[in-house]
Amino acid sequence: MAAPCYLGWDFSTQQLKVIAIDEQLRVIYEDNVHFDKDLPEFKTQGGVYIHSDRLTITSPVLMWVKALDLILEKMKSLGFNFSQVRALSGAGQQHGSVYWKKGSVQILKNASSELPLHQSLKACFSVSNSPIWMDSSTASQCSTLEKAVGGAQHLASITGSRAYERFTGNQIAKIYSQNPEVYMETERISLVSSFAASLFLGAYAPIDYSDGSGMNLLQIWKKVWSVSCLDACAPGLEEKLGCPVPSHSVLGPISPYYSQRYGFSPDCKIVAFTGDNPASLAGMRLQEGDIAISLGTSDTLFLWIQEPTPALEGHILCNPVDSQTYMALLCFKNGSLMRERIRDDCASGSWDEFSKALSSTVAGNDGNLGFYFDVMEITPEAVGIHRFNRDNQKVSDFPKEVEIRALIEGQFMAKRIHAEKLGYKVSK
Repeated sequence: MAAPCYLGWDFSTQQLKVIAIDEQLRVIYEDNVHFDKDLPEFKTQGGVYIHSDRLTITSPVLMWVKALDLILEKMKSLGFNFSQVRALSGAGQQHGSVYWKKGSVQILKNASSELPLHQSLKACFSVSNSPIWMDSSTASQCSTLEKAVGGAQHLASITGSRAYERFTGNQIAKIYSQNPEVYMETERISLVSSFAASLFLGAYAPIDYSDGSGMNLLQIWKKVWSVSCLDACAPGLEEKLGCPVPSHSVLGPISPYYSQRYGFSPDCKIVAFTGDNPASLAGMRLQEGDIAISLGTSDTLFLWIQEPTPALEGHILCNPVDSQTYMALLCFKNGSLMRERIRDDCASGSWDEFSKALSSTVAGNDGNLGFYFDVMEITPEAVGIHRFNRDNQKVSDFPKEVEIRALIEGQFMAKRIHAEKLGYKVSK
């Protein structure tokens, strides 16, 4: 009998990725479908459509389904043994939403194994292009939601975040206000994560607590939908969302479609999918007191928190590993691009020179401190270059090596300050 293995899926912005691991966590297969390159018929750029207002950004739902068909067919042609898969789960880009048309659950349940799944589902979506995390077209809906619940801080105290334009509740409110007939024709609203799980389950998969807490709709303390938030967004919304579940829930066996078409065992289990950020916390195996920082174009900070204090900056999400605790998420827009700019200005574009200059100065930078925001920052909302000497006087420039240390120390000091505001306790 074939050795057991487990599949992990990632429905991200630009591609669909799959990985198979054995019981010793060794990678035995991995592959991806790049949306722009491998599915050119959808004419996406970076996996998305940027609309004429430059604020509305969407992705075609059927592209995600067709990508799944493509990758499974490739695995089949390469002789991958699907019968050895004991369970599968995955992640989806956070804040994207999928709108299932009335009657779609029966089509999903009874999809013919003779056809690729995207052919069976092509008429199942009341909104063909899904709003995703890059969308920023819902400012008025955000304002309405905050006012309805008593202000931005009160909304953060309920849902873990003040109103954000990409968050799903505000996206749903926009669809309801602009196309009420489309909303009424929708029987289920999924996140990208629960949508992906639904494809494998052959039924509507529930939204998990962690991804659900990035919607401005979930009461994060009791793990139930907030009635006041739902009512502020659209009527009858609770029924369209279904009941949220813990992120590690086993949802049921795989749909017969996959057993018949690809040879999956009927006993293969589907574990709830979650958002990409919660999945990162789980994948890095963070524990209470741990902190992780992703140094990318934007810097992202993840925290495991026991007793969070939701604030106007940053996000509190339900912890995907332990439903009784929380994770905090902070995003800093001026990340690697800012570091690269200072590297180019002060170290001739060389990371080696940058590192040598950093090492040549002492921790604390003799009291010289800088905050560097080339573009409007998210946390905090600020812009510009702000330098202070040891006497707390604002100055116009620093020597190059002082500038480099001021940048690095300033960035990490900001991360610590805002993490502590959200409830993170630095161990002494």
